[in-house]
Amino acid sequence: MGIIDLHCDTILYCFSDRKSLKDFYGHISLKKLISGGALAQCFALFIPTHDAAVRHFGKEWEPWELYQTLLQCYREQMAACSDVIRPALSAQDILSNRQQGLLSSILTVEDGVAVDGQHERLKQMAADGVRMLALTWNYENCFGYPNSPDSDAHTKLGLKPFGFEAIEQMNRLGMIIDVSHLSEKGFYDVAKHSRKPFVASHSCCRALKDHPRNLTDDQLRTLADAGGVVGINFYDVFLGDSNGLTTVDAIVRHMRLVVEKAGIDTVAFGSDFDGIESRLEFQDYSGMPRILAAMEKHFTDDEIDKISSGNFLRVFSAQ
Repeated sequence: MGIIDLHCDTILYCFSDRKSLKDFYGHISLKKLISGGALAQCFALFIPTHDAAVRHFGKEWEPWELYQTLLQCYREQMAACSDVIRPALSAQDILSNRQQGLLSSILTVEDGVAVDGQHERLKQMAADGVRMLALTWNYENCFGYPNSPDSDAHTKLGLKPFGFEAIEQMNRLGMIIDVSHLSEKGFYDVAKHSRKPFVASHSCCRALKDHPRNLTDDQLRTLADAGGVVGINFYDVFLGDSNGLTTVDAIVRHMRLVVEKAGIDTVAFGSDFDGIESRLEFQDYSGMPRILAAMEKHFTDDEIDKISSGNFLRVFSAQ
């Protein structure tokens, strides 16, 4: 079936560096997606704020303005590459595109800060084609609080009142709730109140690397009980590799633990391509077949199909 990767930051750099997805220099380009065996790629509109915005742009942006600017960049990239890749608003769109020999793009947002507590903005995002929203990034916003090394106190703080309202609204709108970066208490608030499966689009296992961004065994089981998935992040800091290198074995090790703790239906790919700083043993997206080959030692063909795309397709279909 091919690979569905749940998270990358490529669009941000296409915009800031004025580059085309056709031949982008980073982890992902059209050529690399094709050679790596992609079925669909989730393209996040990452909304950096505070010091992160200054690092990326030399200034702070108003978040809603930045969202609209990155959305326009995404649309321009898709229009320029429409002979190879097309937007998918549903799981069926992915399969239909595949039948036509096309890759699919799924539009997502990382950090709901641009929503700013306004229900109309959530509706607008859904109308714009956004199909997955990471409620937080590394800063507090209208939804709740982050889970990061710099905000240990936030882990015990859950969703804000608007966050609870947004869960219900996103369930109605068909937007997947993404809890990567969300506080631990916020995670359990989502699990308790969402009527639809949710995801951690780019996270790893805390039992293998004790990092606040990683999920505990109980969180993995809770995610499984909700019918959701975790996309394994390729960042060496989360995987537990050393010397700034991401290895194939480390990625597969985290996959195996998710399966052990939560079952085969709970794991997917969540690379964080073009958003991670570690060197990759397999270079970029074109090296994904190396990961699939390593997975063959531990999983059946049917299980590899589930991890590669089937698990996320099920979640997407359930929205």
